[in-house]
Amino acid sequence: MIDLIREFFLQFGLLGGLTWMLVKILVIMLPVIIAVAFYTLFERKIIGWMHVRQGPQYVGGVFGIGVIQAFADVFKMLFKELITPDKASPFLYRLAPLIALAPALAAWALIPFGENDTGPLVLSDINAGVLMLLALTSMGVYGIILGGWASNSKYAVMGALRAASQVISYEIAMGFALVGVLVAAGSMNLTEIVNAQTGNSGFLEWFFIPLFPLFLVYFISGTAETNRAPFDVAEGESEIVAGFHVEYSGSAFAIFFLAEYANMILISFLTALLFLGGWLSPFQGWFGTEGVAGMLAAPGTHWLFLKALFFAFCFVWFRASFPRYRYDQIMRLGWKVFIPITIVWIFVAAVAAYNNWFVLGA
Repeated sequence: MIDLIREFFLQFGLLGGLTWMLVKILVIMLPVIIAVAFYTLFERKIIGWMHVRQGPQYVGGVFGIGVIQAFADVFKMLFKELITPDKASPFLYRLAPLIALAPALAAWALIPFGENDTGPLVLSDINAGVLMLLALTSMGVYGIILGGWASNSKYAVMGALRAASQVISYEIAMGFALVGVLVAAGSMNLTEIVNAQTGNSGFLEWFFIPLFPLFLVYFISGTAETNRAPFDVAEGESEIVAGFHVEYSGSAFAIFFLAEYANMILISFLTALLFLGGWLSPFQGWFGTEGVAGMLAAPGTHWLFLKALFFAFCFVWFRASFPRYRYDQIMRLGWKVFIPITIVWIFVAAVAAYNNWFVLGA
């Protein structure tokens, strides 16, 4: 079906090719935006249950779940007045949220959602996909820095400086953690990294077992990269009154909000792809190819979404369970703990790859 739709657009030449590309972009972007809306509802309900309360349940209540609450919040922010502080730089003040959002959405072009007979289900299947992802995800902090500086508020500037130093610190740890994955897979292409985890031993073939320290470092660093609790010092309400976006309201605040949650979902998918076999089944090779057992062992996009859902739940779990770290504790964790661990484990991964230990039975 997808091939027929593609051929229909491509027969119109350059215009048809551009239209087909736009269709693929919309097919990815619209679900991401809708997922962010439902993720906020998911977060509020889970945290409510963890705190022994109900959470949203009246706005569009279905089975006691306020399914329309997330969209009500979106409409509220879109129709609120966008106030620009008198001493702010108006152009940069309005540009900053867009700079934060653009990389968060552009990175989804590199995410493969599965593979079929015609190739990977990805918008842009480039060989240097991991390198491109690192470049894109590191650019979002410029929007945070610009928003804090352009607001001309002491609290906003402090939040922006905290965000900049935190992202720089944990970007190094994330990059080193990815080096171990690249050594194990022998490729920077995300589809090939997932295929390198294919085997007949199920989840025992996945990289999270031999690269377990790097797996933990990557996901915890991803939590810090997105400025989520317990690493939310960039917007610490009890310290600097919401930090870098303290002067933002309405649609501008909604864009910052969208960028943060899109990055959280992105980190969840990347962790599943890089360490947990992506769309591969945890039971691959354990059963035959027929019946219910065969369906469990077969790869599919649903496995990727289930794994990403688990990591998205972990973001919420962390927020409900841990107090905010002090700023010096966050810096110490990044520079004195995570970076030395990743450097040591890169050498371990290199030795394992040289001796072909990543292939079971080798």
